[in-house]
Amino acid sequence: MASSKFDVFLSFRGEDTRNNFTSHLYAALCRRKIHTFIDYQLRKGDEISPVLSKTIEDSCLSIIVLSENYASSTWCLNELVKILECKNSKGQIILPVFYHVLPTDVRKQSGSYKEAFVKHEKCFNKTKDKVSSWRAALTQLANLSGWDINQHDGYVCLISSLSSLIQR
Repeated sequence: MASSKFDVFLSFRGEDTRNNFTSHLYAALCRRKIHTFIDYQLRKGDEISPVLSKTIEDSCLSIIVLSENYASSTWCLNELVKILECKNSKGQIILPVFYHVLPTDVRKQSGSYKEAFVKHEKCFNKTKDKVSSWRAALTQLANLSGWDINQHDGYVCLISSLSSLIQR
């Protein structure tokens, strides 16, 4: 990978995947000596948003684990917008992983994604541009070629495929 502070930035909804898929993916990447950022590397006292923004910019590649509650997190959605900005301005590579969600649910914001956006629109009714940017980001992301965990023999095979794809 090119000379960046991190090879990979992991974006995920902690409550959905931290203690299963994402932790195993992180461990597999580390075993391959792929320098990977995961949010528990933040130092206490750091202002999270600027630190994450810089970390995303300093990464060669982002893996976005789209899970059932990913869209309910404004934090995740803001990360996603920043990641897509880096894709468009710097050519950062993005690898979406659909973890027990359908790509069409992400693309069209249906299912749990629809429910999340109903809440966002109520909370952010004065800043509809923000909600629109999140919707557009999810649509753009879901149109990228990615991995659907439902089409693999469990997440161990998917993790193996992802970690083998990323070369240091």
